[in-house]
Amino acid sequence: MSELKEMKCEACHADAPKVSDQELAELIREIPDWAPIVRDNVMQLERVYKFKNFKLALAFTNKLAELAEAEFHHPGIFLEWGKVTVTWWSHAIGGLHKNDFIMAAKTDQLLND
Repeated sequence: MSELKEMKCEACHADAPKVSDQELAELIREIPDWAPIVRDNVMQLERVYKFKNFKLALAFTNKLAELAEAEFHHPGIFLEWGKVTVTWWSHAIGGLHKNDFIMAAKTDQLLND
């Protein structure tokens, strides 16, 4: 399988399948710093990124916004002083799709860019 960070998101419609428990177990291994969580009965992926100050956290948030627009897939973002919490899930299906794992991997890659 290709590395997730190299993949492109595909269009996700309301009838797209959510990832199975087996797929979740396999995909989460590729993004070990992310945690599957359930919020409002919706399975999501979440990670907290820490920075030295607000300016660096904001710069990361802006890079993430550009990535989200380029891929047409948008996360929940919570920006605080020195910290950004990012949450991925597919709104159209009310849960996790492979796109969310792709975007989590691409989000991690932003730290190296």
